[in-house]
Amino acid sequence: MKMSRLFVQTLREFPSDAEVISHKMLARAGYIRKLTSGVYNFLPLMWRVLKKVEYIIRDEMDKAGAQELLMPFVQPKELWEESGRWGAYGGELMRLKDRHGREMCLGPTHEEIITAIARDILKSYKQLPTNLYQIQSKFRDERRPRFGLLRGREFIMKDAYSFATSQEDLEKEYQNMWQAYTNIFKRCGLDTKAVQSDSGAIGGSVSHEFMVITDTDAGENDVFYCDGCDYAANSNHAVSKLPQAVVDGGFTESKVVDTPATHSIEELCAFLNVPASVILKTLVYIVDKKPVLALIRGDKAVEETKLLNAVGGNEIRIATSGEIEEMMAENGFNAIPGFIGPVDENKKPIAKYGEYKVTVVADETIKELKNFVVGVNKNDAHRVGANFGTDLDLPEIIADIRLVEAGELCPQCGQPLKVTRGIEVGNIFQLGTKYSQPMNAVYLDSDGKTKPYIMGCYGIGVTRTAAAAVEAHHDEWGIKWPLAIAPYHVVIVPVSVKDELQMSVANKMYEELLANGVEAVIDDRDERPGVKFKDADLIGFPYRITVGKTITEGNVEFVTRQTGEKEAIKPEEAVKNVIEAVKSVK
Repeated sequence: MKMSRLFVQTLREFPSDAEVISHKMLARAGYIRKLTSGVYNFLPLMWRVLKKVEYIIRDEMDKAGAQELLMPFVQPKELWEESGRWGAYGGELMRLKDRHGREMCLGPTHEEIITAIARDILKSYKQLPTNLYQIQSKFRDERRPRFGLLRGREFIMKDAYSFATSQEDLEKEYQNMWQAYTNIFKRCGLDTKAVQSDSGAIGGSVSHEFMVITDTDAGENDVFYCDGCDYAANSNHAVSKLPQAVVDGGFTESKVVDTPATHSIEELCAFLNVPASVILKTLVYIVDKKPVLALIRGDKAVEETKLLNAVGGNEIRIATSGEIEEMMAENGFNAIPGFIGPVDENKKPIAKYGEYKVTVVADETIKELKNFVVGVNKNDAHRVGANFGTDLDLPEIIADIRLVEAGELCPQCGQPLKVTRGIEVGNIFQLGTKYSQPMNAVYLDSDGKTKPYIMGCYGIGVTRTAAAAVEAHHDEWGIKWPLAIAPYHVVIVPVSVKDELQMSVANKMYEELLANGVEAVIDDRDERPGVKFKDADLIGFPYRITVGKTITEGNVEFVTRQTGEKEAIKPEEAVKNVIEAVKSVK
């Protein structure tokens, strides 16, 4: 490809709305253009990258025994009603009607469609196990689409679905996909860590995310891991053993005391001269429009996804001050945040908010508390010396709703946990019968009995993988693509297109590289050398061969973008280096 013909326009500045480095670099280097919020045009350079990621995915999935198909992007409401997700999925599901008034949605995922296909075709145990996959566009109507391709509304995804007759076969395929994913991301030049995760809207009992570990702002989740063993988990799934802490407040009498102007845990600790670990903290959430009280130790924080799962909800947010005041007034209390508790000084609970009954969820750690401090739904007052069974009762729902912190102990080996940031690029789920059971997707076993498929689900974000590669491989000058997914392998830069010798050597190398299967670009523009070099670094060609004045001595400059290493070598050596490098990743 000649640079003068390449459909690309680089920008001098980063886009004003770009927050993370991958969005900034891809937009400035001419890979993507925003169409509307969370929706992007993939320009030729970007499309070449995405096709290479797809090629690697297809190659490894086919080697793993999966078979590719393609399912519709638009899906009917009826199938989503069969699975029970039409009303449960939430605002991310983009709903629409066709001209006949039939309700449809833009597919955010394809569990319902693939299950319907399987029940029509996979009738016997003799046809199982099997694994089907596709690479398809998806649409999720994100409330705040940010971070460019890392959290867009429309994106490209590989999703695979396995069907088996037993949990044992499901687990075998789960490990098969784990290995395939490991191979895929390694070939894409990404260092990933498989971490335990929450299954979210997809469902299932066991799931893992493949995270690209990064120290950039694009890291969406905290990943907790242990150097002493192989434990690693996303923050919404991580568990830990807590170091020893004071859990007995030491108060000899249970009574309500004045605690003026103690709106925060820190202020209350200072006023009563107690550690935060002996305070029972009460937080008010709204889950699917319903009120939820979360009880947790004062020195710990609530992990909202864990709380959401504990009550079986879909959407969660912290209640506003106004909503809390309304709730207090409706139940006959006069309290603002900082003085809320599950019951008042007479054991009267917070019963309802509007038409909904209040649900109370306690973190497991509160069971150890004795003679503790708790709010009594009265401003400037708390109960000290409180105990469960006498002053208040433990709620029916007790679960792990605690956010793990670095330094807490690994649940497997007891070593201190560390934390880093990660970008999710893939996930695998053991779905079991979550979809096959309600959708009556069954097969006949060897005894002639009908049984639901045991299913697994395996996704890779194609566009996310490309963006994550930019997050992991860049410098202040631009992108440093891994060779296997770079849009082109090498750029040849003649310093002066008017110099006959430079152009002759450049063209000869260009033709030889093309003849050997190398994807090469020759920068034939009549531009200043500095402009050409800046564009080469910004676009991220893995190799640059510069043909300048040293060609009179028989040398060209050979630059490796990933390392920044430069060397003066013969043109034929430069060509040989690139050819060998390209062969190594094919």
